[in-house]
Amino acid sequence: MTEESDRRAQILEAAFEEFSAKGFKGATIKSIARTARLQSPALIYWYFPDKEALFREVLETRIPVLRAVRDPASLLDLPPEEVLPNIARRYLSTFDNRATQRMARLLVGEAMRRPEVSEVFGNAVIKRVLGFLKSYMARQVELGRLRPHDVRASARAFIGMLLPQAGGKMFFAAIREDGLTDEEHVEAVVGIFLQGLERREEEG
Repeated sequence: MTEESDRRAQILEAAFEEFSAKGFKGATIKSIARTARLQSPALIYWYFPDKEALFREVLETRIPVLRAVRDPASLLDLPPEEVLPNIARRYLSTFDNRATQRMARLLVGEAMRRPEVSEVFGNAVIKRVLGFLKSYMARQVELGRLRPHDVRASARAFIGMLLPQAGGKMFFAAIREDGLTDEEHVEAVVGIFLQGLERREEEG
């Protein structure tokens, strides 16, 4: 690593700590600079134009599903039996790390109270993941692998089927009592989802 890339990584690590501990609104450029042991908060602006850009980059580095959809064009023609399990695994693995869990809890609560945080988080995470899934489903329909349907609904439905497993990791111990593993959940969800979107004979 060069000194510049080291400094950038140092800022991202400090920002993750601050966002995890204080949420988006509570973390400030000054507090992030202090945690990163920078001589001046102004150094952060050399790497990131504002706090929102820094926040987006932290999410990009810490949320596996965002890394998975970073290059959507390379995935659009791959079969759903390959792409959807990978997306599901990456989504669920986000909640394996305690620090990431803590940040997610803070951000969810903050987004419910503050519309501006909801917009930032929505654009950085939800819009990107749903946007990829909509484009992917549409392409699979074009390729004849899935039957024609409203891809806006299927994208939401796919993520919705993963939420209980994520909720078990984040909030509700009762969900975990049956011992269902992430891999078992992913296999079942993808199977059910694709069975519902199989092309019918009359559709050609």
